[in-house]
Amino acid sequence: MDYDVLVIGGGPGGYVAAIKASQLGLKSACVEFDSTKDNKVKLGGTCLNVGCIPSKSLLDSSYKFYQLKKELLVHGIKTGKASIDLDVMMHRKDQIIEKLTGGVGQLFKHNKVESIHGKGTLVDQHTVEVTNAKGKKKIYKSKNIILATGSRPTYIPSVPWNGSTIIGSYGALEFTEIPKRLAIIGGGVIGLELGSVWTRLGAEVKVFEAEETLLPMLDNDVLRVIQREFLNQGININLGAKVTGSKKSRNGVELTISVDGKEELQSFDKVVVAVGRKPFTENLLHKDCGLKTDENGFVEVNDFCQTKIKNIYAVGDIVRGPMLAHKAMEEGVMVAERIAGKKMEVNYNLVPSVIYTHPEIAWVGKTEKQAKQEGTIVKKGSFPFAASGRALASGDSVGLVKVVSDQDTDEVVGIQVFGPSASEILQQGLIGMEFSASSEDFGLTMFSHPTVSEALHEAALAVNKQAIHIGN
Repeated sequence: MDYDVLVIGGGPGGYVAAIKASQLGLKSACVEFDSTKDNKVKLGGTCLNVGCIPSKSLLDSSYKFYQLKKELLVHGIKTGKASIDLDVMMHRKDQIIEKLTGGVGQLFKHNKVESIHGKGTLVDQHTVEVTNAKGKKKIYKSKNIILATGSRPTYIPSVPWNGSTIIGSYGALEFTEIPKRLAIIGGGVIGLELGSVWTRLGAEVKVFEAEETLLPMLDNDVLRVIQREFLNQGININLGAKVTGSKKSRNGVELTISVDGKEELQSFDKVVVAVGRKPFTENLLHKDCGLKTDENGFVEVNDFCQTKIKNIYAVGDIVRGPMLAHKAMEEGVMVAERIAGKKMEVNYNLVPSVIYTHPEIAWVGKTEKQAKQEGTIVKKGSFPFAASGRALASGDSVGLVKVVSDQDTDEVVGIQVFGPSASEILQQGLIGMEFSASSEDFGLTMFSHPTVSEALHEAALAVNKQAIHIGN
């Protein structure tokens, strides 16, 4: 055998699995195809190259511009007319990507992980065929194989991409100028983040969501605050709006929008299709390899990411569960540990989710609605950032923290946060939930004052009607 562990895919799940396996004393390698125009392999997958990292770079840059225009005057800070150099903003984003993807390569060298360039296909239980950019094929043998090829955007027939005026989420991170009128099809995580970026930079943005509810994974009391704030920011969100057709127009694209059975035409300079993602498993499995994907392209695995062939595993976006980089990373670590004979597992009940708008949206565990549907009697508490001294002092007081606990045991079963540093606040709550903390445990924990994290403390106290800084 050439390796103890061979990973197909160099994204968050794949590169982490390869590094961890090597740290555990297993000879490992990672296959990643030449995905750039210059035929250079960029490790890190969608997350580092065209997803998590570049989008957060643009979100941060655009928010600084938004603050300059809209929020600094109240602090007594006066400036001249603000302007954007989009080329500089994009260059900064590209530099960050280069640094991080190059960093993964350095981690491979440091941990003695071999990087194999090409497209990997599983041939049989121990064999992977790799095809390089020139079409040359080579066979590799490994005791264990991990499939980690990630996901790609979903297409919709009514709005076919053309690479210029109709694009996917990747293209929306590469605009060379700010569109005057921008349509985003899909009101999920990607749609809302991209909508935030280009609204802040001056585009007139309309988001079209086919479902009647925005972010159905959140409770209505939290969702109402979110929708009101997005409206205040100028993001035009249209619910129950289906895009049923598109055609080239004089100035861009004309979309056919169907709402309550009535159709209307609207024109835009650019259209971004952001309706979700699907597993990237095309050509991953040879027809005689012994594995098949399901009707949606997923590889079937057990709770430990093991396929029906005991030495072959699959992690990340190509298996069940949310398509999140941190979930893929933890699965990669778990699989490497189990191959090495350890007993690690992933707690799929506590996978955190974050939308990096401003304010941020973050949640983990069960919503009040979901817990009730499952037959759990719950109690709840919430605390608005408008009552937080630290949030008010920083001028960032929109939103709230909501804590949901089991009525009988008081164990916290879910947390939702909309507000400043929501992702970091949620992480504090998640640590407690991992150890089955009760709302009383959170209430008895001392939080630094003044911090925005105190909102979590007060929300937990409010569960048992013991909040200090709001009425119970």
